[in-house]
Amino acid sequence: MDYQDNLLAERLNAEPIIFRGCTFSELGVITILSLLIWLPVSFTLAGLFGAITMGMGMAALGVIGTVYGAANGFQKIKRGRPDGYYQQRLVIFLHDTGLRRSSLIRRSGCWDIGRRMDY
Repeated sequence: MDYQDNLLAERLNAEPIIFRGCTFSELGVITILSLLIWLPVSFTLAGLFGAITMGMGMAALGVIGTVYGAANGFQKIKRGRPDGYYQQRLVIFLHDTGLRRSSLIRRSGCWDIGRRMDY
């Protein structure tokens, strides 16, 4: 058995965390959303001050700050929680506000298999 065989995981049950509790796909979504917000805002502000070229620098700083802050927020949300916790909380929130139907079972009680046996 080679030394590197011990370092590689045989199976991954979840996407690995790469930055402050976020996976690559989560960081991608955070980055894209922050770009969509910061590019128009920074170019508008830079245009008002007459320095359009400074808009890119302002956008870069805004995106870096937003990614760092959002990653910290996700790290706090996920602390001690199972994988997919905040996705389930989002689905429950959307269901409670009437924006989406949830397939999650949200009530407790006695369950049976649905067949009635009369002897």
